[in-house]
Amino acid sequence: MALLLATAACFSVPDEISTELTPAELIQRAQEASDHNRYKVSFRYYETVLERFPTNMEYVCAAEYEIAFIYYKQKKYNESKAEFASLLKRYDTPDAELLPPKYRILSEKIMATISEIEAKRNRTGD
Repeated sequence: MALLLATAACFSVPDEISTELTPAELIQRAQEASDHNRYKVSFRYYETVLERFPTNMEYVCAAEYEIAFIYYKQKKYNESKAEFASLLKRYDTPDAELLPPKYRILSEKIMATISEIEAKRNRTGD
């Protein structure tokens, strides 16, 4: 029981996140929370990355991608599409070559998958 409580405490949504955590550590904690379906906790860490490191495009793109992907995993397709679309707009700028290409590729693939899911729903009336 103590282990269960300790585990639950590790994944409660933190009110304050240590300012000493690096972007990589924040991303790692967000990923760990997401792996355990603790999406509110995961969102909080990704949002912290966006708030604290808005000029570090590697981490901004990672956080934005992961937020969109969490919505996708939750089958919140409208939210997911909006987040992916916002991320993909970054790749339509003159500085796009400075952005990590993997997030564009992955985002485009998932957007296509969402379109297929929506098309199938429209055909079957779900």
